Amino acid sequence: MSEAAGTTEDGTADGDSPAMLRYERRRAVHRTAARVLSRTSALATIRERLSLLDLAGEVYDLDESADIYGNGVVEALEERTAALLGMEAAAFFPTGTMAQQVALRCWAGRTGNPTVALHGLAHPERHERYAFSRVSGLRPAVLTSEPRLPSADEVRGFDEPFGALMLELPLREAGFVLPSWEELTAVVDAAHEREAVVHVDGARLWESTTHFGRPLDEIAGLADSVYVSYYKSLNAYSGAAIAGPQTLVDEAKAWRHRYGGDLFHQFPTALSALVGLERELPRLPEYVRHARVVAAALREGFAEAGVPWSRVHPEEPHTHEFQVWLPYDVDVVAEASVRQGERTDTLLFARPWDRGGPGLAVTEVEVRGSALQWTAEDVRRAVGDFVALVEKVAGE
Repeated sequence: MSEAAGTTEDGTADGDSPAMLRYERRRAVHRTAARVLSRTSALATIRERLSLLDLAGEVYDLDESADIYGNGVVEALEERTAALLGMEAAAFFPTGTMAQQVALRCWAGRTGNPTVALHGLAHPERHERYAFSRVSGLRPAVLTSEPRLPSADEVRGFDEPFGALMLELPLREAGFVLPSWEELTAVVDAAHEREAVVHVDGARLWESTTHFGRPLDEIAGLADSVYVSYYKSLNAYSGAAIAGPQTLVDEAKAWRHRYGGDLFHQFPTALSALVGLERELPRLPEYVRHARVVAAALREGFAEAGVPWSRVHPEEPHTHEFQVWLPYDVDVVAEASVRQGERTDTLLFARPWDRGGPGLAVTEVEVRGSALQWTAEDVRRAVGDFVALVEKVAGE
């Protein structure tokens, strides 16, 4: 789901469209509303984002020299990341798209097979403009497009060889879903039986420990390499890392240079990532637990408001993010969401709405620090106000 300035709710660039004007209203109310359930950095001001560095002096010596092409504070972030994931080494990248292409092309050279088995809803298939094949010489092969992770039987029975299995944990497009620990270990074993390596797209891996009931290094340790994002769960400015064997990371850094990923100075991003590891990472389990409270209250609120059908997916969230599905036109619920913030000073749904099908709208809810102040009753009351606005907008 896109949340970029300059694009409308449906992802098109039309500065005069009703959707783009609504985006500007949503951004304004996100800034001014007294209560916002899902505050998102995508709608934050520059001043708000700069405030992340207020704590930078607590995580790194600011009297050290600034980084140059990946040394200094960038190396400190890489070492911290590798230790958290239980890996030999890690390499910092400016984007996850670049990081995963590099990791998988390195594995392709080692295995001799450029085919990457993945899910049909995985990020490279949905959001990267065929970058695997057009940029990196990789060939994606879809194992399944069902709204769940691939099964061990699907991996074991796939009808062509592949050098790497890529697993997105959690799988965002399916509702931030995760398999059980037993299912995950079985999938990894099935890939290794086929002499394929396992690479985890762990953009949001940080938030998976509650669901699996295991520490981060044990989860990451199932894979041969792991990608993590610093901004999705940890609220950093941007940035990603690949973690794995030292030899893989050394080669990845060479390819990082070739891809143009060695920026002269990266200290603002690296510092924001270190702050995220210090401040946000320990709070993620609390966010996940409260997400389950919020999800249940949303479901109850829609039922009490008389909505004929609604879905919170997963019913018990696997992470601190989940989907909400409603039986209305996307423009109706998008307009009602903004009006709620404008008229009640409460913004229940801050993220954009997408079409889930004819007469169906879907959005994502993220439970972070601001949501911890919301009780179940607060959520149910806000749902009632929102549904009343939906009915009003639908009748116009």
